[in-house]
Amino acid sequence: MRFFKKTIPAALALALTLLAACSAPEAQIPAESTPTSEAARIYPDYRDITIPPNIAPLNIQVKSAGEAFVGCIEGSSGRVLAAADDDGKLLFDSLEWRSLLEKERGKDLTVTLYAQRPGGWVRFPAYKLSVAAEPIDRYLSYRLIEPSYELYRQLGLYQRDLENFNVATIYENNREYNDEENHCINCHNYQNYSTRRMLFHVRAKHGGTVFVTDGKAEKMNMKCDSVLSNAVYPSWHPTRNWVAFSSNQTGQVFHMVHRDKIEVVDYGSDLIFYDADKKQLKNILKTEADLETFPCWTPDGRKLFYCSAHVPEFVGKNADERQDLISRLCLQVRYNLWSVTFDPSTRTFGPPQLEFDCASTGRSCAVPRVSPDGRYVLFTLAPYGQFHIWHSAADLYVKDLATGQVRALSTTNSRDVESYHGWSSNGRWMVFSSRRDDGSYTRPYIAYFDTAGRGHKAFLLPQLDPEQNLLLTKSYNVPELTRDAVRISPEELKACIYNDEKTGKVSYK
Repeated sequence: MRFFKKTIPAALALALTLLAACSAPEAQIPAESTPTSEAARIYPDYRDITIPPNIAPLNIQVKSAGEAFVGCIEGSSGRVLAAADDDGKLLFDSLEWRSLLEKERGKDLTVTLYAQRPGGWVRFPAYKLSVAAEPIDRYLSYRLIEPSYELYRQLGLYQRDLENFNVATIYENNREYNDEENHCINCHNYQNYSTRRMLFHVRAKHGGTVFVTDGKAEKMNMKCDSVLSNAVYPSWHPTRNWVAFSSNQTGQVFHMVHRDKIEVVDYGSDLIFYDADKKQLKNILKTEADLETFPCWTPDGRKLFYCSAHVPEFVGKNADERQDLISRLCLQVRYNLWSVTFDPSTRTFGPPQLEFDCASTGRSCAVPRVSPDGRYVLFTLAPYGQFHIWHSAADLYVKDLATGQVRALSTTNSRDVESYHGWSSNGRWMVFSSRRDDGSYTRPYIAYFDTAGRGHKAFLLPQLDPEQNLLLTKSYNVPELTRDAVRISPEELKACIYNDEKTGKVSYK
């Protein structure tokens, strides 16, 4: 395995942990404490959640009044202690934490917090951490981007090791803004939870789609006269070197008076199929009145789910007319959940089948993701549109493909945005972006999905410094889980991206 530059090096993380340990009070349970009915105020909210047995320590900041704090996480096999001064930051020892979780798989841990006050130590009501038997995939990839509407500056793709606090840079566009070299990076995607095959798009300067196979990168120009527009939202076939994309013509609409700030709209979108071995594109669905987007393969590779909205006003209209129409109709456009069958031997698709009539319920769906066992489709519902990352009412739903039942994951959802979700390779964990903390920044949340098809309470991605997510003025976007680490360096990707002369060109069949 190659090792690349870390944005938070392991050595620095260790040094920060040791420094915190040296400056914090001694980690021991107070000999005397008075129980209080006051619930401890903590950030992040790690109270009564289910966690993977291989997750990094859930460091917290106690925000209740106190001059010093002690935290005790205890199970039948032992306990882990941490102490803090008046900043309330409890940082648990990684080795002790890892040992405890491994021994307590499938069991509950009790968390007890103490605060030192002028009258002595007080003991807050204990809460529970449930350790699942099933681990989560080790690596989480995501994009960090400033929540801007008009331009992009420094942004990049990163990969977090969920078993510790190490973060590796996959690729950054530029550390300092340079208009001559500035470009956007988006839509990173992996084949079947492995980095052996991955892709992402580069827009504006040095544009193209970067395909990586076994650590070797190639940039392709995916534009073709026979398809609507560029390739956009991808889904890699689970076993073959094929990718389904949507091809979207996209614009923005700004609301004058609305809880949501902005609407990203499609005034044209089709589904296309790409054979990466032959470098050939073909249309799957190409229609005037329907906006097809967000393709997703089933685990057996024999069906493709997607979202589609019917807009009859588009018939006979050119791109400018459709763009004007969608700006006026956007609050009425609703996407339903559809699927088409696929025959790998002939590479042909069957007729569209309606999977869930969202519009009849006054809702609109986005980003279907099929569970690894093929049992559930996970998607978001909001009152309208398809760019739910900007929709405060967007919630996670599942369709049980065995029973046909559609239901909200009420325990997992919050009062703000849930979007860009995905599964772990064992189907027991979901990761998604949420604005539940402050309504402005999306941050990665993880939730357990049990064998009965129930989503559990979600928890924020743990950080070495529990305040890190609040201090970082960027949004986490498109969190994706993989079993292995990315196999190519940022320098190799940059060399591929900047070498415009070697950009490949697709053909149409």
